[in-house]
Amino acid sequence: MTDCAACGFAYDLAQAPDVSGLARRHADDYARLLRAEPSALRQRPAADVWSPLEYACHVRDVLLVQRERVLAARRRDTPVAEPMGRDERVEHDGYADQAPADVARQLRDAAGLFGGALDRLSAADWERTLIYSYPEPEERSLRWLAVHTLHELRHHLLDMRRQLVAPDGA
Repeated sequence: MTDCAACGFAYDLAQAPDVSGLARRHADDYARLLRAEPSALRQRPAADVWSPLEYACHVRDVLLVQRERVLAARRRDTPVAEPMGRDERVEHDGYADQAPADVARQLRDAAGLFGGALDRLSAADWERTLIYSYPEPEERSLRWLAVHTLHELRHHLLDMRRQLVAPDGA
């Protein structure tokens, strides 16, 4: 995975050990945004673009799935990270109907769980690998997985902010 032109994120694997704390801080940022007017949180700007609430639910689930992937890579040699079904989850889990306050709490909990798994990695554990299916199946280190998760957090935080801030900056 290369740097993200859409959000400006640079994949720097050296920052992997900092992701635990950054994930927790970003979960607080999401929780603040989830205090917006519920109708604004549920509004999709286009039929094929998620609402801010749907992005927040997605990030919560990403954190939980990534935690399980970290734990799997510590238990087994080079496990395959099955796709999380990101698009299906929007409907199957009813993202648009969830209570923003509940999602905010769950996001903080998910960031704590994910961060806790990262906090327990030894220097050797960071180099353990798994087969990651996105964008193409490839063997990736837990260091990469942590940084990729940070990208997800920052990218979708930007998506939410863009939708919740009026075009005139008001």
